[in-house]
Amino acid sequence: MVTPLCRRRIPTQLAAVLLVSGLLAGCQSVPPVPVPTPTPPPSPRVQFTPAAWADLPGWAADPVAAAWPAFVVGCRALLASPKTRPLWKGACAAGERIDGTDSDAVRAFFVSHFSPYRVAADDGNDAGLVTGYYEPMLAGSRARSAHFPVPIYAPPDDLLTVDLAQLYPELKGKRVRGRVEGKKVVPYWPRAELEHNPQRLAGKVLVYVADPIEAFFLEIQGSGRVELTDGSVLRLNYADQNGHPYRSIGRVLADRDELPLERTSMQGIRAWAQANPEKLRELLDQNPSYVFFREIPAPPAGTLDARIDGPLGALGVPLLAGRTIAVDPRSIPLGAPVFLATSMPLSDEPLTRLTLAQDTGGAIRGAVRADFFWGFGPAAGHEAGRMKQQGRMWLLWPKGAPLPKG
Repeated sequence: MVTPLCRRRIPTQLAAVLLVSGLLAGCQSVPPVPVPTPTPPPSPRVQFTPAAWADLPGWAADPVAAAWPAFVVGCRALLASPKTRPLWKGACAAGERIDGTDSDAVRAFFVSHFSPYRVAADDGNDAGLVTGYYEPMLAGSRARSAHFPVPIYAPPDDLLTVDLAQLYPELKGKRVRGRVEGKKVVPYWPRAELEHNPQRLAGKVLVYVADPIEAFFLEIQGSGRVELTDGSVLRLNYADQNGHPYRSIGRVLADRDELPLERTSMQGIRAWAQANPEKLRELLDQNPSYVFFREIPAPPAGTLDARIDGPLGALGVPLLAGRTIAVDPRSIPLGAPVFLATSMPLSDEPLTRLTLAQDTGGAIRGAVRADFFWGFGPAAGHEAGRMKQQGRMWLLWPKGAPLPKG
C-alpha cells in the first residue's frame, strides 16, 4: 500500500516530553521544558554488506529490460530534487545511452555503474517479510444511493500535520497529525469516530462505492480506480492519513478465533465479511487508521507514464507492475534499484528479479521488508492478497557513492 523513513530511535523520555509540551500544549504559553539530549542507538537499523553479482540468485537470467521503464521514470524524479540529483545524475545520464529493450545491455549498465550490497537488519538477519499489493477497480457513483452508500473522502480541512524536525532536528522525518481543539493540538479522530459521525468530513466526499470491505481494502492498497455509472473511470491516489497506527483486522479475527491465521488473506477476510455483514462495521472500527484520497488525472496518451499506467508511488512516479516495490525509506532510499529474491504466493517457486524502490506503506517497516506491486485488476489482486513470503534484498548503489546511513 500506501502505502511506507532510516531514522534514529528517539528515547522514550524525549518522545514523552515532546508529546506533552509540544503537542498537547498547542498555542498555550507554557514554561520551557528541559529536553534531554538524545543518545544515538548502539548499532544501525540496517546493515549493507558488499556482495558479488554472482551472489544475487537469478541475476544472470532475469530479463532486466522489463524493469528499465521504472528506472527511467525514477531518474526523472531523482534528478528533479536538489537533494538526490548529485547522487544520481551520473548513473541517470549514462542510462540515456542504453538500449532499454536489450536485457544484456541493461545488465551491463548496472554492473558498470552500481555495486550490490546485501541488506540485513541490525542483528545481521538478512531474511524478511515480502507481501504484495495491487490497484483495485471498484464500481461507484458521484451521487450517494442505496446501491452506492459508502463514501471515499478527500483530506479534511482541519487535519493538521506537525513536522517535528522544525523544532528538533534530531526528529528528522518525524511527523504527527492532529487537530486544534481550543488552544490545544489533539489527536485526529480515529476511524470509529469518523464512520459514526460523518458530519466531521462533510463536503469531502470524492465518490461513493458499494461495499465497505472493498473501500477498506482500497485504503490498504493506497490507490485504485472507480468505474462510474456513466462508464468513465476515476483514479484515486493516497493523499493523507489521520495519524493513527494501522491495526490488522485479520489479526483481530484470528485473535477472536473467528478466522484461522492462515486464512487471514484478503480473500479470507472478504469471505468472512460476506458471511457476517452485521459484524463488519465493528470489525473495521478496530483499525483506528483512516486513509484519505485525491483524484489524479490519467497520464497523457503516448507518454512513458501511460505505458507504465500504474498508480503514483511515494517517489511521485507511476508504478510498474512486477518491477516496483514499497520499502521502509529509513532503510532503503526511495528510487534505488533493489534485487529481490522471494517466492510466488503460497509457493516455493522462486520470484527473483530487479525491482525499483519507488513506494512506501504504513505497514512496511524494517530493513528487510518489501511490498511487491502486482499491478491492476482482479488477477493482480488474487496474487497480492495471498502473498506473505520470506525474502532477501540487495541494494544496488551507485559506484563510489557513500552508502546511505542507517
